Amino acid sequence: MNNCKSFGILVIFSLFLFNATISQSSPKTQSAKKIKPELNILAFGANGDGKTLNTTAIQSAIDNLASKGGGRLIIPEGRFLSGSIILKSGIELHLQQGAVLLGSTNPYHYKGINRWKALILADGQTRISISGKGTIDGQGRRLALNADSLYYIGEMDAKYYNLRRKRPNEYFRPQNIEMVNCKNIHISGVTIQNAACWVQTYDLCENLVLDSIRVISDAYWNNDGIDISDCRNVRVTNSFVNSADDGICLKSHATGHWNDSIYIANCTVRSSASAVKFGTASTGGFKNVKIENINVYDTFRSAIALESVDGGILENIDINNIVATNTGNAIFIRLGHRNTDERYSQLRNVTIRNVKVEIPFDRPDSKYEMRGPDLPFFHNPFPCSITGIPGHPIENVTLENIEISFPGRGNDGMAIIPLSRLKDVPEVEAEYPEFSMFGELPAWGFYVRHVEGLTMKNISIQARDKDYRPAFVFDDVKALKMEKIKMEEPDSGLQMILNKTREANLKVSKQLVKVLDNCSGVQF
Repeated sequence: MNNCKSFGILVIFSLFLFNATISQSSPKTQSAKKIKPELNILAFGANGDGKTLNTTAIQSAIDNLASKGGGRLIIPEGRFLSGSIILKSGIELHLQQGAVLLGSTNPYHYKGINRWKALILADGQTRISISGKGTIDGQGRRLALNADSLYYIGEMDAKYYNLRRKRPNEYFRPQNIEMVNCKNIHISGVTIQNAACWVQTYDLCENLVLDSIRVISDAYWNNDGIDISDCRNVRVTNSFVNSADDGICLKSHATGHWNDSIYIANCTVRSSASAVKFGTASTGGFKNVKIENINVYDTFRSAIALESVDGGILENIDINNIVATNTGNAIFIRLGHRNTDERYSQLRNVTIRNVKVEIPFDRPDSKYEMRGPDLPFFHNPFPCSITGIPGHPIENVTLENIEISFPGRGNDGMAIIPLSRLKDVPEVEAEYPEFSMFGELPAWGFYVRHVEGLTMKNISIQARDKDYRPAFVFDDVKALKMEKIKMEEPDSGLQMILNKTREANLKVSKQLVKVLDNCSGVQF
């Protein structure tokens, strides 16, 4: 009797589970799920002949989808010419294989957000994405040249034109993408190319993902590949950037805002400026950034450039596994004071590990159409530099497992700063930050000044040819630790200079080191 009762209960329970399963998978329940609509721009009169202006058709399709709560807007195979289009919440712009969203070459076809013009715009939107295997092509050179002509026929205000550089300034040259104050952005798969200015900028955005995109823009000046300004929770992964200016660039324009929780990984960068850079603008700052597995090649300036000069904070930066070939400079870390108020920048808690760089003697971007501008003076090859300013040192930097091959060939007949005149290296604390900003430097490997807390472990630097300068110069450095340091130069002699350096623990040969003025607590 008890067995029968138990069996009956089991049957009832099994029937309940079966009915629940049927209910969950029933057509009625499935149909209750909201399926977002999908539209093709052809349905709104778009023409992919590369000549018809499709701005109105594409915007009408976006507005139609937005009125339904969002959905996927398909750009099919073809070349669809357009001026500025404005993405809205819930919209996925999907470019199919063979689809090209082609920017108009008429400057009057572009709108802007806070003066910044672009082909694709978004302001204050959420859940927006761009996907697919198609291409966004800004036709930047022709567009920029057409904008340039407006100045000479009197249709451009002189404030928008840089007469010295002979080109319209950045406000007047459209980008391919500009997004401001947006949340939950996802850009994947697409190729973004040929901008008239920066290729793409994300400003004051949150939850941004850029994955598996290709950026190819050697079209005109200032073609930054990816600009991220004062954003939070950002991932840039598995992407290729080839840009006629900085490759992947973090900027900060707003007081009280900063880039926070940024992850950049598994990318390849070619740049006629710097590959990975912080701080063209650094008003708010940069916090909690992790960068790893980056390949750099044919890059004019620095593989890694960390700059805080406009009163902001740069802190908690972890950089790992960078390989750079044919690159003009390996590491540039700069704290300056460019603004005029009383706020001083801060730069602290930086770790750079597992870096391998090969630096050529000649300029590495010779094959670029838009090469980086030549310096106004002849110069010897530049070393890495880590420099603060008097009274405001860079704090707590760790360099570990670093291998750099320098060209050597430093020529004392071209320029020389004797060890007795280290004070003559200019501070230039208010100038634009760049590894060449000091002019000639008295080291071929590392020049370090105004730093408190520097650990260098397992560092191997080589000068392939003779250089008259020492490998390392430390000037006004406190709490310096060096271990497993290898310096190779054909005429190896004196390789390390200490000046105003305190509390140094050096596991290097004392015969290679010269101690100058006001040093204390130096241990070998």
